[in-house]
Amino acid sequence: MASLPVEILLGVYLGLLVGVIPALVSGALGFAFRYFTGVTLPGFGVAVLAIALAGVSGGLLALADQSITSLPNAERVITAILVVAMVSLYAHAKGDQMGANFPKRLSLQSLREKKLSTDLADLVGGRDEVRIHVVGEIADMEGYPPLSEPLRAEIRGSEWTFPVDLRIGELESRLEDRLKTEHDLGDVAVNIDERGQATVVAAPPFSGLSKRIGDGRHAVSVDAKLPTGLARGDEVTVLTTDAQVRGTVVSARCEGSKPVETPEEPEVDATEKPPTPAQAPTTDGGQGRLTVGVRRTDAQPLLRASTAKVVVEPRGTRREFELVSLLRRAGSRFQRVTIGADSALDGQTIGAAAVRETYGVAIVAVRTQGGWRLAPRGDSDLTAGDELYAVGPREALTAFTEAVA
Repeated sequence: MASLPVEILLGVYLGLLVGVIPALVSGALGFAFRYFTGVTLPGFGVAVLAIALAGVSGGLLALADQSITSLPNAERVITAILVVAMVSLYAHAKGDQMGANFPKRLSLQSLREKKLSTDLADLVGGRDEVRIHVVGEIADMEGYPPLSEPLRAEIRGSEWTFPVDLRIGELESRLEDRLKTEHDLGDVAVNIDERGQATVVAAPPFSGLSKRIGDGRHAVSVDAKLPTGLARGDEVTVLTTDAQVRGTVVSARCEGSKPVETPEEPEVDATEKPPTPAQAPTTDGGQGRLTVGVRRTDAQPLLRASTAKVVVEPRGTRREFELVSLLRRAGSRFQRVTIGADSALDGQTIGAAAVRETYGVAIVAVRTQGGWRLAPRGDSDLTAGDELYAVGPREALTAFTEAVA
């Protein structure tokens, strides 16, 4: 007979050897019961079943069985029984955890709602953010001309940072908006995996300066002394010797500096924490060249002027973030939801669907193919493809999105 330590080691080896099948059965039972019934199996029953499967009759009662304890290798057998019990309990706990967390319904939407791995988070600017990199070649979008090679290289060599708590679907939407504004792309589609690697399919810019000018406006360039901090989109008054012309800055460049290419202001999505806006490129101040969008009747005075003065005007106060802050303090959020083809709201009215009573959210706007409906009435019809803008607690909005999308 071997010494006690050797017998214990042999018992551990024997328990691991014969405990593989009982552990798999225990894990499968734990997962199945929790997933389909929501019930957690008692650990004692799982251990007894696992030891019985391992070939020791009587389950845990074998620990007190005279025929077991009196064996020459009793220490080995008892150690094996304990190892089988512990391995099976561990497998059962993991299976039960998987059954609790595994989604009941898999869909592309649920995959897009996942977040990136926390291992990718970096401390950027004093808070956790993730860096998104483009991998592979920038593919051409079908039906559009190919991208130029310099533009491909510029996109491929860039990286972007976003808040770490954004879902993958939201990251893809925000990166698409960034690419459109920063590179003036005609169209773009982004796919991001859980490692923060993005694949991009893009269409080249449709046009240059004309895309930035609204209907009924003309772009006119003048030499002027530009104030520091002037950016595209600023409202200015251009003073010449014989006129005062109001317009919107299209581009501005001081002598010896690059043109200002300020991204457009993004739409605020209040379902998530508003991101810290990137610092827009601005002028350094001094003599330079200004291109401003003005009405057709105001173009002639600027064309006649050899030089001009520029006065920047206020654009008013933005209240979007203040509204979002007030809603968050009250425990509410915004959510944009698209009605699915098989949704319970398809073909219903807001009143008949009893959205507020059933889901605990309020619909503040509906966007259809025909336009917007703000503060819709109860008799407003809802169809698949309509975008609903709802306000309510986070949990209620999550349940509403799962039921409607």
